[in-house]
Amino acid sequence: MNVDEPTFEDIVSAYYESLYRFAFSLTQREADACDLTQETFSQFARKGHQLRDKSKVKSWLFTTLYREFVDVRRRHSRYPQVEMDEADPELPPTFSSVADQLDAATAREALQQVDEVYRAPLALFYLDEHSYLEIADILGIPVGTVMSRISRGRAMLRRILEDKTNGHDVPVEAVRTRTG
Repeated sequence: MNVDEPTFEDIVSAYYESLYRFAFSLTQREADACDLTQETFSQFARKGHQLRDKSKVKSWLFTTLYREFVDVRRRHSRYPQVEMDEADPELPPTFSSVADQLDAATAREALQQVDEVYRAPLALFYLDEHSYLEIADILGIPVGTVMSRISRGRAMLRRILEDKTNGHDVPVEAVRTRTG
C-alpha cells in the first residue's frame, strides 16, 4: 500500500455523505438510503482491492450503489412484502383440515412412512429449510428431480396423514399406488 493511498476509513469519510444523498434521492426513505450506503461500503470492503485505478473509487462507489438499488427494487417487485391483514381477502378460505388435527409426533411418524427417496428431499426442504439447489447438491440429483420428489412426497405424506386422521391405518404400499 502506498503512503498516498487512502485507507478504507478515508474513503468512507470522503464519500459517505454524497453516497447517502444519492441513495436518499433514489429511495426517498432514510432507512433504505442507509441500507444502500452501508451495502455499498460493505461491497467495497470485500472487493475494493480489485479496483485497478484508485482514482476511480468515487465512480465505482456510485455505480455499485445504483446497481444495488436496481437489484433491491427488482427483488421487491418479484417478491413483494405484504402485510397479512392486507392479504387476507386474497387468501383462499381455509377449512378444518389435517393440519388442524396434527401433532409433531404424528407428523414425524407419517414422514417415516414415506418412501426414503421422497423423505430425504421433504425433510431437507421443510425441516432444514434448504433451497431446491442446495438439496440437489446434497443429494447429487438434478433440481427438476428434487422438485418432482418433493411434490410426490408431499402428496404421499398428505394421503398418509388424511388416512391417520380418519382413523385408518393404511399400509405404505397402498399410499404409493394411490399417489404415484
